[in-house]
Amino acid sequence: MNVTMIGAGYVGLVSGACFAEFGAHVTCVDANPDRVRQLESGHMPLYEPGLDALVRKNQEQGRLHFSGALECVAGSELVFIAVGTPSRRGDGHADLKFVFQAARDLAPFLGGYTVVVDKSTVPVGTAREVKRIIAETNPRADFDVASNPEFLREGAAIGDFMRPDRVVIGIDSDRAGERLRELYRPLNLIETPMVITDLESAELIKYASNAFLATKISFINEISALCEAIGADVHAIARGMGLDGRIGRKFLHPGPGFGGACLPKDARALVQIAWERGVSSRIVSAVLEVNDAQRARMVEKIRAALGGRLEGKRIAVLGLTFKPETDDMREAASLFILPKLVEAGAAVRAHDPQGMEEGRPLLPGSVEYCDDLYSVFDRADAAVLLTEWNLYRGLDLKEILRRMAGRIFVDLRNVYEPRKMRAAGFEYYGIGRA
Repeated sequence: MNVTMIGAGYVGLVSGACFAEFGAHVTCVDANPDRVRQLESGHMPLYEPGLDALVRKNQEQGRLHFSGALECVAGSELVFIAVGTPSRRGDGHADLKFVFQAARDLAPFLGGYTVVVDKSTVPVGTAREVKRIIAETNPRADFDVASNPEFLREGAAIGDFMRPDRVVIGIDSDRAGERLRELYRPLNLIETPMVITDLESAELIKYASNAFLATKISFINEISALCEAIGADVHAIARGMGLDGRIGRKFLHPGPGFGGACLPKDARALVQIAWERGVSSRIVSAVLEVNDAQRARMVEKIRAALGGRLEGKRIAVLGLTFKPETDDMREAASLFILPKLVEAGAAVRAHDPQGMEEGRPLLPGSVEYCDDLYSVFDRADAAVLLTEWNLYRGLDLKEILRRMAGRIFVDLRNVYEPRKMRAAGFEYYGIGRA
């Protein structure tokens, strides 16, 4: 099958490379000529484990191409729209200007019957608006519009695409459904469930899924605060809850709050979608409030560990990205916590395996960045573990103590065992642990 992917960002590039691995002939089109040149020369504009090898393999085998022009749409059986839908400033709604512009731009090139697919995360009703725009721009076009939301976790996106929990397809014609089922046919071998539904339901599934995951995170973070107040262990609570098949273990991990490109944006958008239709969304609104409060609580936890005073303190920070195995800084906890530390007079030094270049323009100019992991601890009064990269799970504790001026270790991901850290000589603080 011939596929065009409009947008060679995170979703478009991963999806395009994986469809090529399925055997389709894919052209990823991007309006940024520098990005196209990068990709054509084999350089990845983003970090995702395994993506560079997958792109290179399918380029070499002639199934994956990159372009800045939309002429390839004319020979495509499926055209995916995978452009950004950032939160609109002011109201939190998804900004659809790039989606609608893509629809206008691709419409004149539609030749034979084509399925135009929304791959971007979009509010309910977007697919029908895309259909209206294309029909208005090119009245002679023979096409259908479908919704095929992505469920990719950064750091595990290729595995998620190749071995998904489910594939959601929203359609309003059998012809479009047949073409999308044909594209995803390789997943039949692993009996991947296919959720074939209407356009509106497919669009809402993505938002409801991410809002529910965010809810689990905010819930366990609230429980972690209660655990600290009464002397309970949040990990025992999470395990006891997660073994209940109705609840499940995933996303019951306390931390400094959720971030990234999806959960905060989609939760805000879902609240806005509900509000516009006169429906309450009290749970999701509370989830967002709890997330903000959790980040503020982390700043106070660090302050309390340092005796209530941050001014003049030297703090070593481990991890900047919103999660490990990505260079993505969007909505990362570090973007809230580090500026608060600096504003209070602390001197911050930071290390991250992938996020330092991304973080540099987003964080206060006084933050120092250390290429060498252990140098970040030099003369530090406290260390704060903010992102749970595997690199930080086996630190040389003796070397850290030798370099630090203080003994305080604030573990905002509960990577280490309190007894082990205290036995090693640290004054250890975790989340939700007595």
